[in-house]
Amino acid sequence: MVDAKNPGDKTLSVSPTKTLTLKPRVEQGTVRQSFSHGRTKQVVVEKRGKRRIGGDSPGPEPAGTSEQASVRTPAAKAPPARAATPAAPRAGSGVVLRKLTEDERSARASALAEAKVRAEEERRIAEAEAARRNSKEGIEQAEREAAEARRKAEEERHRQEEEAKRKAEIEAKRRFGQTESKPAPAKTTTTTTRAAPPARPAAVAADGSDEDEAPRLVRRPGGPARPVVAPKPAAKPAPAKQRGRLTLVTALSADDVRERSIASFRRRTQRLKGHASNEPKEKLVREVVVPEAITIQELANRMAERAVDVIRMLMKQGAMHKITDVIDADTAQLIAEELGHTVKRVAASDVEEGLFDVADNSTDIEPRSPVVTVMGHVDHGKTSLLDSLRHANVVSGEAGGITQHIGAYQVTSPDGKKITFIDTPGHAAFTAMRARGAKVTDVVILVVAADDGVMPQTIEAINHAKAAKVPMIIAINKIDKPDAKPERVRTELLQHEVQVESMGGQVVDVEVSAKNKTNLDKLLEMISLQADLLDLKTNASRPAEGTVIEAKLDRGRGPVATVLVQRGTLRVGDIIVAGAEMGRVRALISDQGETVNEAGPSVPVEVLGFNGPPEAGDRLAVVENEARARQVTSYRAHQKRENAAASASGMRGSLEQMMSQLKTAGRKDFPLIIKADVQGSLEAILGSLEKLGTDEVAARILHAGVGGISESDVTLAEGFNAAIIGFSVRANKEAAAAAKRNGIEIRYYNIIYDLVDDVKKAMSGLLAPTLRETMLGNAEILEVFNISKVGKVAGCRVTDGNVERGAHVRLIRDNVVVHEGKLSTLKRFKDEVKEVQSGQECGMAFESYGDMRVGDVIECYRVETIQRSL
Repeated sequence: MVDAKNPGDKTLSVSPTKTLTLKPRVEQGTVRQSFSHGRTKQVVVEKRGKRRIGGDSPGPEPAGTSEQASVRTPAAKAPPARAATPAAPRAGSGVVLRKLTEDERSARASALAEAKVRAEEERRIAEAEAARRNSKEGIEQAEREAAEARRKAEEERHRQEEEAKRKAEIEAKRRFGQTESKPAPAKTTTTTTRAAPPARPAAVAADGSDEDEAPRLVRRPGGPARPVVAPKPAAKPAPAKQRGRLTLVTALSADDVRERSIASFRRRTQRLKGHASNEPKEKLVREVVVPEAITIQELANRMAERAVDVIRMLMKQGAMHKITDVIDADTAQLIAEELGHTVKRVAASDVEEGLFDVADNSTDIEPRSPVVTVMGHVDHGKTSLLDSLRHANVVSGEAGGITQHIGAYQVTSPDGKKITFIDTPGHAAFTAMRARGAKVTDVVILVVAADDGVMPQTIEAINHAKAAKVPMIIAINKIDKPDAKPERVRTELLQHEVQVESMGGQVVDVEVSAKNKTNLDKLLEMISLQADLLDLKTNASRPAEGTVIEAKLDRGRGPVATVLVQRGTLRVGDIIVAGAEMGRVRALISDQGETVNEAGPSVPVEVLGFNGPPEAGDRLAVVENEARARQVTSYRAHQKRENAAASASGMRGSLEQMMSQLKTAGRKDFPLIIKADVQGSLEAILGSLEKLGTDEVAARILHAGVGGISESDVTLAEGFNAAIIGFSVRANKEAAAAAKRNGIEIRYYNIIYDLVDDVKKAMSGLLAPTLRETMLGNAEILEVFNISKVGKVAGCRVTDGNVERGAHVRLIRDNVVVHEGKLSTLKRFKDEVKEVQSGQECGMAFESYGDMRVGDVIECYRVETIQRSL
């Protein structure tokens, strides 16, 4: 079906000479694009036409009708009767089209419907593309306008800068005498009548001054010489060439007239003089701080010298170094002094300077309470005496009825003054605690039981008091007992150079009874009197200093330290340092369990806020900031690690130390992990176990610390097959389960001497037993018999003692032992017997030995194994 009105459309033909083709629907053109800064680009643009189902029309199609024509189908326009009639022949083709069948018509209809849908989709796509293209063109147009505006603004700014710089040049020339050169006047000669040519303009000197020159004569061939006429000056001088670069200052001050700076004028003068005025600068001499070890780079920086120069000086001395090498303080001082600097030597320990023992101003001191340490032998009533003074009952809380912890309390005397008491244990293991108490005290009270007298720990307490150079007060306790003999105590004290007042000495003695509270007021009065004689004063407004009496690790509160403040006042929020630990005071708890905000001199308090538990005996100080605290603690921790490593590895310097190591090379170790409740108890346990060691066996402490037993302790014990000892602490649930699972033994103790005794027994099991020989008797060989299936049997007579079967024997020939072994057979006639008495004859056979001769002597003995103990 062909529409005759559209002769240019493509038709479906069955002619064998023609093929089905489509005209291209793409039109090409060129468009010039404009970009910022005046750039353009020419691109090729393709324009795609709309697809028409009925074919392309050769002529132009009016707007609004092309889309309708593209979707209009011939089938829709043709009447039904026409479809049944034979198709009219196409003009000029000479071919008659056949009729379409029903299937072809239905296929064509479906194809037309699909084409219609595709056309609708292409139309929507074309509309979206056109909208996008219009939007893009609008954006590009806006960008071109903005670029044009920026270009105009840039040109205007450049023009303003040129104008400002031109004004600056004129002003500079006016200031420095560089004005425009005036035209030279024309000169004429008297020998000619011809006009002089223009003269060359005067040159401008390098410094801006005019250089006048004589008029230059011009000679032409065939004519006389004539002067050159000077040119006329320009009406307007050209703007000076812009110098420098565009900066923010020049951009903001474009309209201002910039004057030449003094530095610029000085540089110009130096250029003209050829730097002749430059003088060598004077070298700066610095004070260089030199630590014990310093790198070459750091030393050069402190001297403000080049590191290359330092390395060159070291090379002259025969030492090859890199810039990162570390040199000692002596070498650094030598180099610094050669370079002309002064040296200030410092050490790593200088971080502790000014931390303790700073002198107080005499105008700020005020009286303080005395610190009294109670010392004496175990079970002489020291804690009971303090309980009577404090109206407390500390004794009931101590395991085994003995004091195993050091304590600090405050008591008010009858005259209203406060006295600080420090209670020390009396057991032999707590020597370090007693020494620590003697160091921080002002007065020592030596408690001696009237019914027991002077004991070893009493003598030790006397020695501690003499070493600390503090006065003593003798408290003779338990005078209420029937067998009390105070005079015997006074007499025994004379043996140790302690003479009481009642015997003509200077040491105060008081007979007291802690149970009946007898003469307690008199004891407090003597303490106050002794404190008045000492005239104890200190400055309470300065930063606090003190000593850690005891430290522990509380599960709920963390590290807790019992501190006796000796100088100044400790407040909540202070940054404190004690040993290798630091922290900030979070809370202060008094001996009565009350929370306080500050603690003055001679006041014992519990301090909360340490990062870790400090060691007992460490000195506490308040520092100004955390940086200083970190410096001090890092230095002390480094020293502690070095000391531990040195003691663990041992020094092999002297022959004596080498022999000691050889002696202990075969020593058996008893590995232990010890956890205690406080640092003082741990210190006492370690000291007692160290004393148990011998050349054959010794306790090896794998780990010791305060706090409960944790899983890490069990893991460590498993690796070394060690036992875990807990003193007044317990293992948590996880650690107990891990120990039970791995077969690790955990032992708990509350009394220190039970712990020491058990460890001593366990270490004794590692000792090699002692073998002891017991002589039984001798026998003489009379005849040797050779019996089949048995071997050689000696017929003997027992000369002394008796002989037992299975006993050890020695075969002696000519007073020389030729064999040692055991008896395998002992017969009396034909019977086997256990024992043969002296004077009887018997038959003997040895185990694995048959070289017996007549006249040999058999010595019979028994070997006994004896277990040793420490």
